[in-house]
Amino acid sequence: MSQARKLFCFGYGYSCDYLGHTLSEQDGWTIAGTTRDAQKRDKLRERGIDAYLFDYEHTLPDPLLVLKDTTHLLISTPPGDEGDPAFLIHAQDILRIPTIEWVGYLSTTGVYGDRSGGWVDEDSELRPSSQRGSRRAKAEEQWLSLFKQNKLPVHIFRLAGIYGPGRSALDSIRAGVSSRIEKQGHAFSRIHVEDIVQVLTASMNTPNPGAAYNVCDDQAAPSHEVIAYACELLRRPVPPLTPFETADLSPMARSFYADNKRVRNDRIKNELGVDLKYKNFEAGLKACLDAEDYALSILKNVIVKNGNK
Repeated sequence: MSQARKLFCFGYGYSCDYLGHTLSEQDGWTIAGTTRDAQKRDKLRERGIDAYLFDYEHTLPDPLLVLKDTTHLLISTPPGDEGDPAFLIHAQDILRIPTIEWVGYLSTTGVYGDRSGGWVDEDSELRPSSQRGSRRAKAEEQWLSLFKQNKLPVHIFRLAGIYGPGRSALDSIRAGVSSRIEKQGHAFSRIHVEDIVQVLTASMNTPNPGAAYNVCDDQAAPSHEVIAYACELLRRPVPPLTPFETADLSPMARSFYADNKRVRNDRIKNELGVDLKYKNFEAGLKACLDAEDYALSILKNVIVKNGNK
């Protein structure tokens, strides 16, 4: 990779922020991206991130200037029925940026649809069974078309359920919104945000344009087991099991149980050399709690020092 490097993220959210923070600790990186919220844009700018508003109503003001010198482009914007907004609005602008070395699109394992508990890998047929999965599959096709037709170095990352500090079962339990739903034989795949960053940076270092990668840990597990373990870590009572058929779930929450599959992650290990930090939800949740305890200890030290002044 060239010495001067610029990451631009369409949709500077949770995963992109972790990636941006990791890269900013290295020499030579400039970090930029978009958000739909003006307050978040201002906060990102305060942190040294070159942030812009972007959605269907707010296109980039001068895309060639904003994207100038971008070497690494990451797309994390949620697609609509017509596909990905960054593609629909700015694909031709992106093709005019000569410095781009790597493009990543954050998709979802939902593109595989329901497999009745069976296994899928990156060569499995895409058979989305939800609107979210269908939109992501369409967006994948759009971005890959720029690789096939224009040689844009596009990589697809199909993410399992994302969790990490501030966004895990620990937080839902503290907020009092967790429940333990049992659906016989059903399991979810997950991925810790730090391991997402591991996969993305490994791909940046060894690009393989046109490739797709499943990004998940080694253990698909029922959600009620995750909640039970999180309660154990927090020393809180474990909620009783509720059968899926009688559970009071919103349509959105119920839709997450429609797909049942197990996702293979061999390619990120064999091709990218990734050794997952958190191979299962137990290790990942324990790390989330440790990170919170560490942050709390730092805050307490700051309060004590300020109180002694």
